[in-house]
Amino acid sequence: MTFNGTWKVTRNENYDKFMEKMGVNMVKRKLAAHDNLKITITQEGDKFNVKESSTFRSIEIDFTLGVTFEYALADGTELSGAWTLEGDTLKGIFKRKDNGKELTTTRIVQGDELIQSYSYEGVDAKRIFKRS
Repeated sequence: MTFNGTWKVTRNENYDKFMEKMGVNMVKRKLAAHDNLKITITQEGDKFNVKESSTFRSIEIDFTLGVTFEYALADGTELSGAWTLEGDTLKGIFKRKDNGKELTTTRIVQGDELIQSYSYEGVDAKRIFKRS
């Protein structure tokens, strides 16, 4: 239940390079860098509800640990995969539907920060959120 709460993005690390590797065009990358993303996470056992709200879209995702589901990124990239809990790290392994390549995402809470890390084709990035 460590993840429960509302989190607001405060900074990005290497996020532009990550989005470029994902194939996101420059205009969308510039907009995404200032999207004011807010995530609200509610965990009940192995079930999660995640509400993402940004300047560009609001979406609600329900998933169960270990169960594959489909999801579309803000730029429209469609993914299929699942989240697992490894110790205190939430780990998502997703495959892009357009090219079959793997995107790995992790979420971990450290102090009052939620650190969301991404890895795709050798490019790593982070988005750091503060509890709001």
